[in-house]
This record gives sequence, structure tokens and C-alpha cells, in this order.
Amino acid sequence: MGEDSSRDLVLAVDHGTSGIKTSIMTMRGESQGFDFEPTPLHLLPNGGAEQDPDDWWAALVATTRRLLDRTGTADRIAALCVSSTFSTTVAVGADGRNLGPALTWMDSRGAPYIRQAVSGFPSIMGYGLAKMLPWIRKTGGGPQLSGKDDIAHVLFWKHERPELYRQAAVFLGSKDFLNLRLTGKVAGGADSMTLFWVTDTRDIGHIKYDDGLIRMAGLDRAKLPPLRSSVDVLGTLTAGAASELGLPPGVKVVVGSADHQSAGVGSGATLDFAGHLYIGTSSWIQCIVPFKKTDPFHSIASIPSAIPGRYYCVNEQDIAGGALNFLVKILWPQNALRPEPPPPDAFSRLDAAAAASPPGAHGVIFTPWLNGERTPVDDPYLRAGFHNLSLGNDAPDLVRAALEGVALNSRWALKYVERFIGRRMDALNIIGGGAQSDLWCRIFADVLGREIRQVQDPMQANARGAALIAAVALGKISFGDVPGLVKIKATYQPDPALRGLYDRRFQDFLEIYRKNRALYRRLNRKGD
Repeated sequence: MGEDSSRDLVLAVDHGTSGIKTSIMTMRGESQGFDFEPTPLHLLPNGGAEQDPDDWWAALVATTRRLLDRTGTADRIAALCVSSTFSTTVAVGADGRNLGPALTWMDSRGAPYIRQAVSGFPSIMGYGLAKMLPWIRKTGGGPQLSGKDDIAHVLFWKHERPELYRQAAVFLGSKDFLNLRLTGKVAGGADSMTLFWVTDTRDIGHIKYDDGLIRMAGLDRAKLPPLRSSVDVLGTLTAGAASELGLPPGVKVVVGSADHQSAGVGSGATLDFAGHLYIGTSSWIQCIVPFKKTDPFHSIASIPSAIPGRYYCVNEQDIAGGALNFLVKILWPQNALRPEPPPPDAFSRLDAAAAASPPGAHGVIFTPWLNGERTPVDDPYLRAGFHNLSLGNDAPDLVRAALEGVALNSRWALKYVERFIGRRMDALNIIGGGAQSDLWCRIFADVLGREIRQVQDPMQANARGAALIAAVALGKISFGDVPGLVKIKATYQPDPALRGLYDRRFQDFLEIYRKNRALYRRLNRKGD
């Protein structure tokens, strides 16, 4: 393609659980246009959660074509870069097409096979010591027993879909599968392959597969892709992909990174110990760290980031904004008797309702464990609930409690992230769909007791991160430039008058977990 100065934009793709968000960005992460197309999620018995990769591709084509038609910028696109969900796994055949549905990061059906793979004597927290130590030493962590990592998805196919496993030429994360559709080239991002848990990351500048870990995991080395850096140019669009997308030939495709890592870049928190809080369907607290370390008791480790030569640590929660999606489904059910969809302003209505309830939601506490939990406890049996309800409570209290419950869960995560890095994070950049709510940003500031910086255009943070990664790949910027490029819309300081209230609420929240975890396990074990 050469260095055509007229090609000065990036097509940045944010593939999330809810759908494809496609943006046109400048090399400095400034949005020039945005489009969204939802993709279905299919929830199945015993913890199944699948999506059709063909739906992803159709959504990518639809959003790109609409966006290019509106903006007339097709000839200015220099590169395309994808951010996609971490630990959503695709089995790919020899023809480069998916062999069936992808298993999303919510799918836990591989849990029994992970438990079998990591078991041994003596056992610590379900892990055999002789297996746990090599995993921690080489990767910084290890497979989660909840069965939601890529490695568990592959083992589920191996044991319960053996024909699919046999036919698979390669197993890819969702981002790398989309890159394959775009370029025809098979590769795995060295950072986005982390949750296969078979890479040696001790030398962060030279990540490689480890044959011993592959054997312990029970995987086939031949079915794993070659590793590439996030800032490598994988190739250019195939003629077919360019035609479908409405882009000219020669557009470069950058390897890119998974959602966590792209979001970190798009939040502007790219310096050591700078933190961000993401509120989408799921949620996490994350920061870049200059060291390799592991906290196996709370599932925190230094793992490869999108920034070559740098680790990051993260504490991820399964459900955050997804709790509001659940409330919308309950308050505006769509069925044979009421076929119309929820109102387009459903989330704005929830926000307004929550504002009518005072801090503390008149005593109501919500635990947001609608899909179990990942961190700081790895427990697939936990479940959500509204606690301490009375006849005096109303809908605003429930919505406010949902917002506060997610924030209390984030406070739980923040506690262990700060312990991990050995310092207090005085400010957090907040991004994701939930960060559009001024009220929720205020609640996070009060519940966490931290300054919350609301990033401008927070829903486009992942796409912005993908665009900035592409700009680094093309030599237009460096990662050190990023904090100065990301704009802050508003800053929220914690209200000292509410500190006592939320300190008590947090202790109550933890007590609900401690006193009910055994009950949840009894109620939700398979076969009960």
C-alpha cells in the first residue's frame, strides 16, 4: 500500500458480547463515526453460552458498510484493528471457517475437565501442587476452575464433541478468528492467547508456547496458532473481505488485542500503576504493572498486555451492566402476550428511577452474581439477589441497589488489585457503556472512595484502544503518547459524608457472600 498520506484513518472494531461496535478513528483516537449491530447470545443448560461467528461477520460487514456510506471515508482507511472478547473460543476447520458455534467467556461447561486437568496430591484450592507451581511460575497464573477460560472450552470440545475436536485445524480466540476472516492468515496474539494457559510469559519480550504446559493441559500443539505481537501488521484485507466490507484493497490489518487490553489503551491508563474501571456486560479493574507476580488466592496475576514488554493485572467480574440488561428483561418482558420490545430509552428510565432513591437504596442490597463469579472469588455457583426487601421499597430502590451492588462488587475487586500492586490507586478512569451514566459514576466514586474520571465517549474506549494500537503499529504514535490523547469528560470526587454508609454496606455485602456461598453451591450443583 505504501505510505499514502491520504489514508489517515483506522477502522476500529469493538466486538463485545452484545454485538459489533465499529468506529472510524483518527490516528490520535478521535471518533469520526460509530455504528452498532447486535448479535444473539444463546444460553444453554449446564452453563452453556454460545454465539455464531457468522453473526459476528455479518454484523461487522453491516456496521462497516453503513458507516462508510454515512462518512464517505472508505478511501481514507489505512488500517483495520479488532478488539474482541477475551476467552471466547472458536474451533476452526482446515478451510478457515468455524466448525460450529463459539463458546463465549460465559460458558462454563468445561469446568469438570479443567478440574481433572489440574488435580493432584497434595491439593490446594482444587489444584495439585505439582501442577500449580509450573503454571504459576511460567504463566503467572493458571486455569480457573469455573471453566470459563479458552483452555476449558477446548477441553469441553475434546471430551464432549470429539468429532469437532478432531476436525479442528486450529483453536482461536474471537479476535484472532475475525483477523483470519479478514486476512486469510492464522495467528494468535501473544497477549490474547493468555487464557489458553500454555504460554511461557517469564520473558515478557519473548512469549512462547511451553510444551510441558501443553501436555499438562491435554491439548495438541499442532492445533495452536503461531504467536504474534499486538502491534504487528498481520497482512492486508483479502480481496473478498475488502469487497464485502466496501473497503479498497491494501488496507492493513493489525493483530490488535483482546477487550481488556484494548480497553486499557483506550482508557488512557497506559502508564505503570494507572488504573481503569470498565463497566460493560462484565466489569473489571485493571492496571499496567512493571513486574511479574501472582496472587493465586484471588485469581490475580501479571499477564501480557497490549503494550509489548509490559504486564497488566486485572480483577474481572462476570456481570455488571448485564444486571441492567436483566432488569430491562424483567421490567419489560417480551413474550407472546407482550410482543413489543423494551422502549428504546429503557436504560435512561432506569437511570432516572435510580436517581429517585437515596444513597443506600433504603436498605436494599443487590448481589450481582447472575452468572457466578470469576474474581476475587472463582465460584460458578454464586447467584444474584435483592436482599433486605420490605413492603416500603419500590422500583427506584431496586434499580439504585443494582447500581450500588455492582459498585460494591468492584470495591471487592479493587481491594485485591491494590494489595497486589502494593499501593492505592487514587484515581480510576471509567469506560464502557455504564460510564455513560453520570449517576453511576457518582455512585462508583462514593462506594469505592476514589476519584472517578469519566472518559469522553466511554462506549468507544475499546475501539479507541484498537485504533491507537493500530497507530502505534503504523509508527504514527507511541504508547507513551496515549495518556495525553484520551480526553476526560468529568471528574467525580467521593462524598465524605457517605463514607460510613458505604463502609457498612460493603461489610454487609461480604457477609451475604460468606453466609450464603454454601447454600448457593447446594442449590446450583449439576444434578440438583
